[in-house]
Amino acid sequence: MRHLLTLADCTPDEIREFLCLADHVKKHPGTYSNSCGGLTLLMIFEKPSLRTRLSFEVAMTQMGGHAIYYDTSRSPMGSGKESIHDTLKTASRFVDIIMARLFEHAHIEEMARCSRVPVINALTNYSHPCQILGDFQTIIEKKGSLKGLKLAYFGDSNNNVTHSLLFGCTKLGMDISVGCPDSPEFQPQQVVMDRVMAFARESGSRVEILHDAAAAAKGADVIYTDSWMSYHIPKDQQDRRMADLMPFQVNAALMNHAKSDAIFMNCLPAIRGMEQTADVIDGPQSVVFDEAENRLHAQKAVMLVLLGKA
Repeated sequence: MRHLLTLADCTPDEIREFLCLADHVKKHPGTYSNSCGGLTLLMIFEKPSLRTRLSFEVAMTQMGGHAIYYDTSRSPMGSGKESIHDTLKTASRFVDIIMARLFEHAHIEEMARCSRVPVINALTNYSHPCQILGDFQTIIEKKGSLKGLKLAYFGDSNNNVTHSLLFGCTKLGMDISVGCPDSPEFQPQQVVMDRVMAFARESGSRVEILHDAAAAAKGADVIYTDSWMSYHIPKDQQDRRMADLMPFQVNAALMNHAKSDAIFMNCLPAIRGMEQTADVIDGPQSVVFDEAENRLHAQKAVMLVLLGKA
């Protein structure tokens, strides 16, 4: 039985399998309209969601299955009255596949150990694999391939999206530059970098952690950023974080250091005037809503593969 917890645990061929199927699902949705007929997806949420809930629920519905939304704030697991172990042992007797959007990555790992059915990481503090699969599908659509391209990421880099981009790029032969402040608070975790550098040696990717935004953007095919105020960050830290991260804001001047045909990506939600300016996210180089749509197709592919329905 396969789970999807992090791209670091996937082989390059497994990632390509997801991406190839996602492309086919998008182009031929009718072919998969009953692939999950009679099957049920359980969606466990600790964190707020727009794109994750909608894309997973619509994906399962469009493939003939059924999805159940389970908010842990109103559950025995969320109140501490029932353990993850007992919850998953029980739930996996009822459903065919489980996805979870959680705070702690250790909890998704525990879910996978306890479950009798495949488990998908729909976001933890460490990893966000489904987002990056949708991102890569979008890059392939716009650029034709991944290998040999350069992706440059800017801003707070101690987060699930940066970690997963690092894993995915180095697995598939993309170069990646991370532009962030010179502080452990904002840099990728060392345990991530240790794995990433090993992957890069295998694939030939080039990895840079830079503290000069213009240098990181130079020659990039893809410019990427993410929220400076994730859900877990207290509001009273906003002013300090904005001051620290503003040199890494994606604006027109920064885009000019990338290739002229570079695309702009943000996994959303986005705040104009913070991690990027309005003219960038709403401009002709932005592909953020294509990127958002492709979560639907990529997650269909993940479920089909894990359920053995591909």
